[in-house]
This record gives sequence, C-alpha cells and structure tokens, in this order.
Amino acid sequence: MLAFTALAYFSKQQQYKGKPKAPRLFIIIMQKNRIIAGHGGNIVELAKIASCKPEAIMDFSSSINPLGLPDFVRSTVNRELESVTRYPTPNAAALLKTAATVFNINETYITAGNGSSQLIFALPRALKLKKALIPVPAYIDYEKSCRLTGMDVELLETREADNFAPTAALLAPLLQPDMLVFIGHPGNPAGSAMPTGELRSMIADNPETTFIIDEAFADFCEPDFSLLPKLPDNAIVLRSLTKFFAIPGMRAGLCFASPEISRKLSEYLPPWSVNTLTEAVAIKLLTDGGEYSTETLTLNKQLKTKLTMQLNELTGFKVYPCLANYLLVKTKHANENFYCQLLTEHRIALRNCANFHSLDETFFRIGLRSEKDNDFLVAALTHLTTEKSNTPFYFRRQKRKPSLMLQGTCSNAGKSILTAAFCRILLQDGYSVAPFKSQNMALNSYVTANGEEMGRAQVVQAEACRLDPDVRMNPVLLKPSSDTGAQVIYMGHPIDTMNVKRYFSAKAELFDRVKTVYDSLEADYEVIVLEGAGSPGEMNLKKADIVNMNMAQYAESAVMLTGDIDRGGTYASFIGTVGTFNVWEKKLLKGFIVNKFRGDASLLQDAHDYVFDYTGVPVLGVIPYIHDIGLPEEDSVSFSFTGTKKNKHEKTLDIALVGLGHIANFTDFTPFESEPDIVIRKVLSVEELGKPDIIILPGSKNVISDLEKMRQRGLDQAVIELVNTGTWLIGICGGLQMAGATIADPNHIESKLPMIDGLGLLPLKTVLATDKHLARSEATWLKTGRPLSGYEIHHGVTTCSDDALVSIESSDGRPIGFAADKIWLTYLHGVFDDDQFRREFIDMVRIERDLPPLVTPQSIYNTEAALNRVADIVRNNVELKQIYKAMGL
Repeated sequence: MLAFTALAYFSKQQQYKGKPKAPRLFIIIMQKNRIIAGHGGNIVELAKIASCKPEAIMDFSSSINPLGLPDFVRSTVNRELESVTRYPTPNAAALLKTAATVFNINETYITAGNGSSQLIFALPRALKLKKALIPVPAYIDYEKSCRLTGMDVELLETREADNFAPTAALLAPLLQPDMLVFIGHPGNPAGSAMPTGELRSMIADNPETTFIIDEAFADFCEPDFSLLPKLPDNAIVLRSLTKFFAIPGMRAGLCFASPEISRKLSEYLPPWSVNTLTEAVAIKLLTDGGEYSTETLTLNKQLKTKLTMQLNELTGFKVYPCLANYLLVKTKHANENFYCQLLTEHRIALRNCANFHSLDETFFRIGLRSEKDNDFLVAALTHLTTEKSNTPFYFRRQKRKPSLMLQGTCSNAGKSILTAAFCRILLQDGYSVAPFKSQNMALNSYVTANGEEMGRAQVVQAEACRLDPDVRMNPVLLKPSSDTGAQVIYMGHPIDTMNVKRYFSAKAELFDRVKTVYDSLEADYEVIVLEGAGSPGEMNLKKADIVNMNMAQYAESAVMLTGDIDRGGTYASFIGTVGTFNVWEKKLLKGFIVNKFRGDASLLQDAHDYVFDYTGVPVLGVIPYIHDIGLPEEDSVSFSFTGTKKNKHEKTLDIALVGLGHIANFTDFTPFESEPDIVIRKVLSVEELGKPDIIILPGSKNVISDLEKMRQRGLDQAVIELVNTGTWLIGICGGLQMAGATIADPNHIESKLPMIDGLGLLPLKTVLATDKHLARSEATWLKTGRPLSGYEIHHGVTTCSDDALVSIESSDGRPIGFAADKIWLTYLHGVFDDDQFRREFIDMVRIERDLPPLVTPQSIYNTEAALNRVADIVRNNVELKQIYKAMGL
C-alpha cells in the first residue's frame, strides 16, 4: 500500500500522547523516486475539505494573472467556433508562423504543445540523455519528467541567501557533457532568477550540456529578461501562455530549440496537440495582447509592492524578492493547524511548499489576486497569528449591503420604471431602501429642498421608497448642451461644461468620488436599488464606465438585464450583450427581464430555454406592457408626445409642444397627457405645427442654439404669427427667455454668440449668468392670488421693461413669471403638477375658446397610486424569490 497523503486531503483524527490531534493538510507526496501529485489550484478537492462550493475558495495556491481573461478571448472563440468541425493542423502551423514573427526567430526552431507541461514531459524522452541536474527548489514536474524516463537526477540546493536563485558559481562545477539541466527563469516557487547575461555565458561555456530554460513567467519580467531570440544551440526555451494571459483551461505552450531538437521533440508529441480554438486564441494573444500586457505589468507591480509591504509588516513573516506574479513567504507560525485553519475558517488556499526540495511547511507561495483579496489574506493572517485568533474574524470577505442593479440592452428599455418598482416592492416587504444612479444623462432634472439638482427619475424612485430626494441618489448629472458636450453637475451643482473627450478623461477621478457617495448612501439604508444607463455592452464606453458594470462591481450588485420586447430583438440583444462581457461581468449578471410584452408569456418559454442554454443565465421575469403608467418617462435625451385622441373628451384642446433639440424637463407637461380634454403633440416643423389652441415653448439646455434651429425651420415666424392671431403660448424657463426681446451670453455659457434676438413677444431681456439659480420656490399667481410652487433651474436673469407684465412673484419678491393677453411665461418647473391649478388654467383657455369649463379636476397626477400599481404588476410577473436570493436577501 502506498504510504502517502495527497494534496488537499486531511489525515483522519489521530491520538497524539493521549490527546486528539488536529487534522493536517499535507502536500509532501513522494514514495521512493515517484512523485504522486503536488500542484496548486485543485479547488474542487479544497472545497470538499472546506465544506463549501469551489467558487467560495479564495485560491492563492495557483499563479494566474489577477487581471483575468483578456476581453478579446471570448470574441475570438465565438468567431472561430465553427473551426471545431475540422481537424486542426497537426503541428499548429499558423501559431508557429505567428510566434516566429513575434519572437523574431525561424519557424523551424519552434514547437507548439498542449501547454508547456506537455513539452516538459516530452523533452527528456526526446533528448534521451542519462543524467539531469535540477537546482531546487524548482517546479516539481522537472524532476518527475526526468525520473519517468529513468534518468539519474541530481538535485542541487540553492542558497536562501541568494533568494533561492541558481548561480553559475553553484552550477558550473557540476555541469557535464550529455547532461540535461532544468532552470526556471524565473524559478517557481521562489520567483528569483540568475541574471540573463550570466545565464547566457554559462550556457555558452558548456556547449556539450543541454539546458532547458523554463520562461513560463518571463512575460512578467523586463523585455530583455528572455534568452530569446538569440538562442544558443544547446539551449531550449519554454514559454507558456497560461499564466500571463489567465487561460489555464486552454493549454498552449511553445518550445524554442534548434531545428534538430525541435524535430526530435515533435516525434514525441501526438498530432493535433493544440486544438483549433486554442490556436486561434494563442495567435490573438501574441499579436493583439500589447495593451493587456502593459496593463498587467502595471497591476502586477502595484499588487506585489503593496502585498510585500503588508506581509513584511507582520511579525514572523519574511517575503523573498520575486520577479513574477507570486511571492515566496516564510513564516514561523506554520504548524499543523496553520494551513488547515486558513482553508476551513477563511476559505483561503495557500501553496504549502513542503513538497519542494529544500523547503518545508514554513514556506508558502502566494499567487497575486485582486487588491481586495490580498487585503483579506493579510487580515486573515494577522488574525490567525495574533492573540486575537480566538475572537471572531469580522474582516471576512464582507459582502456589501444587498443591492440590485437594473441594466438595459438599450436606452429606454424601462430601467427607470423597473427601478422604481423594485424600490416600492422592497419597501412593501419591510426593507429600508434607496435608489442610486451614479451618472444620469437627462433632460429632466429636479431641485431638492437644499437647492441641489438631480435627475427626475431618481426623484420618482425616491418617492417609491417614500424618501425625500437626496442628491446622493444621483451624484453625476449630465445635461446635454450640444451634440458633443454637456454641463456636468456633481452633487447637485455644476462643475464644468465638457465635450465628450474631456469628460472621458475626467471620469476616473469622478468615479472615485462617486464611490465615496455610494458608500455614504449605502451606510444609511439596508438595500440599494441601482439603475444603469444605456447598455453595458457598448464596447467604446466600457473602459470608462462609471454607471453600469464597473459600478455594479464596486457595489457587488446582483444585475438584472432588461430588454424592451415591444421594440423587437430582445433575446438576440440579451445574448449579444452577454457576448461582450468579461468573466467578472458575467458573474454579476443574475437574470434577464423581458419588458413591455403584449400577449401570452407562456409562448416565450422556448426563447427562454434557448437564452439559458446559450448564456447560462435565466429569464426571471416577463413584464406586460403597462398602459397609462402614470409615471414620468425614463430619463433620456429624447421624449415623445404622440397626440393620441384615444379615450379623450369630444371637445379637446390641441397643444403643440415645440420639439427643441436640447429640451429640458419635458415632464413639466406630462400631467397634461392625463387630462381628458387635452391632446398634446410634439412638433418639429411648420407643417406639423398646424393651428393649435396652445403652443408650448419648453425649457432648453441651450436656448440660443435651439432658437437658431427654430429660425432655420421657419418655426419662429410661424409661432409669432399664430400668437398674434390668438393662439395661446406657454413658455417655461428657456421658453420664457425665447419669447422675450433679447438673450445675452457674455460669459459664453451656451454659445459663442454674445447676444441673440428672441421672438419679441414680450419686452424681456435675459442675461445668462455664470452661476446657476437652483431653488424650490413658492410663488403667487398675481391674477388670482393662487399660491403656486415648483422649482427653478436657470442661468438666465430676466428683466422686464413693463412691471404690469409681471404675473408670478416668488415668496422672496422676485418676478418669475410674465403674461400679456394669451402669453403665459414662467421660470417655475413643475407648476402644472398641481391638479387644481392645472384644471383652472385649462378651463381659462376653454372659456376663451367658447368651450364649457370642466371645473373639477378631471385627473389626479398621483405617483403614489401609480407606484403601487406598477409594483404589483412587477411583483406578480418576476421570480422575486430568486432575485432576492441573488441579492443576498
């Protein structure tokens, strides 16, 4: 019977001097000259011991690039998938050709294998040498591959004083003709190396000795570290794509040797060692991996420097200098419980180095992981090796507060409404909940009680949580001022106007500030419901993203991806969006929601099965199309008022809303849609304008630009003529400014023009000031004495040459509305949300039009009832238990 205990297996409970002895984790696995096992990364077995799922193991025992899989690997596999229907070339000819170009060496010097491990085991058989010399500690398969061929193996212990690096002085006396020498460059597990010049000289001085130089981790080193491309005839260089490019499951390795050795090696390799998909990915990695490589080297240096410093600060730990993406550590704390406790209590797997020659269990290797994981390791080691070890370990990979993020396959997929619905559902279920959208590009904004500007959608979502609007719910608000620029508002106040390129450059710093805001909001509530923006699959936006997957990653949110099936293409969009995801993004995605469906949801099951089979992600809800939803539209840079007469009074008023290019706060007029005697329609041309009863000039983020476009379309004169012949005109904010005599912009807030003429309907002069006026305002309609309320968001300071035209006065005595005959202008956004005032205003117009007034409010602009209704519909049409489980509730 073999007397050994395999990697990651515990011995049974033992009696030791009459006392129970704790189970022990062993890694020494040798019997005579036979190595049984001993690699890191066996998380399936580790999970069995820890009684958890494999994905719960924080695996530091393997050394894989913490940056993760390159983004382009998935697209390469998708593109080349059909190639699996044919045999690969026997010797991976395309890969060899690419490698020859990349490494500047002739193809006859290169052999491809199923990972460098296959090459390590084939080379001793192909070379047929009798003796081998291996400086240790070293990768254990060097010795195993030599012993399997019956070679005499001599192990040479390197010196701890040299950080276990082999030296020419140590090796030279033992070198012999017809001897095979294995050298890790850099070595594993120490990560140290002989200087490349010294190594090259030693090889040259011993031409009858064959050297295998394993450069599996050389990509983590400086460019001149490798022996390539100037390869001596008696040297063999091995390169691996596994570690650096994080593809251990796609085995790909390269051997560089003389044509003669390459020919011999090929005879000992099976044909088709590299499959078609791996070959395609390997070619892509070698040719297009430059940006990934740069990012890797930067990250590796940062992580290694910080973790080395942290470990050296711990009592009883010594870290050895390393050139690769791992660290060799020695500790005085290692005992029979050390590795066991790390695994069973903290789900941490280290590479115990006890089965490396010249090392013992006081040595362990750490493969670098993310900064957060590395910090957790340090905290666990601190806890385990101090007097606090008997107290609970509170640092443990603490999951953030439960959160859900609603993302969409496109803009206007229904994210805002669904976010509000889940906010209300969670509130109904007893949770303290708040909404959050890190960045909102919106035409609709709102001013809080503190005079801070935020997206209108987050205000509705706050209402769903029965909370007062808090600017932390929308820290960044972008208000487009041109096709390529926007005013940037941070925490309720404008900080700058930026074009797209400049804003992208500012995003990194802004995201750090957004994270701090999220932390603050999260601390005050039990659950956060986040809303994404646009689509998370926009490849041109992913790196600078601060609102979709990057935000979800920071918040550790369960992501639901929603699609508008009323538009069509939803299931293809689900699959296509997932196809753009990196591994970490896909882990965050917990389900799909089909939105705005008309029909029998059971007919969609085949599509749901297909999507699940393709992506591994389930469809967790089908939301029916909700008519007359009663909530403001999703924040967007577009809007729609269709002018439908369905279910309307037979004697309706026709309202034409001029569709400005930079319209702001179009929800000012949403309450009109619910009135039975109002038809409101968006118009873009003179032909569409017709002869309405009321014309609305809405707010604008760029009044001067929009006024110029009205003139280009002839809409300015058409509006003037209609107003002069009896059509009513409502102008709010920017619309008020347009209706006046002049608009001056001396500080170029909106335009390079210093001044522009308005429509001249009232003698108003507006100057755009640098500071924006933000306020919740109480006011009086002077005609009737009726109190009014709303909010102001404007740079304009407007004066009137005729005080008799002042129609609305704020509580602090400022004129914020002007009127004459059928012209009614105000700076108050949201003024028509008041059901009673809206009805009085409509009836005033009706009477003037010889139509009977309806007197009592005909509709109630009641978001509370609408929120409950939408929440009930969503609750009844999603798998809420599964969604809650994904959130951690």
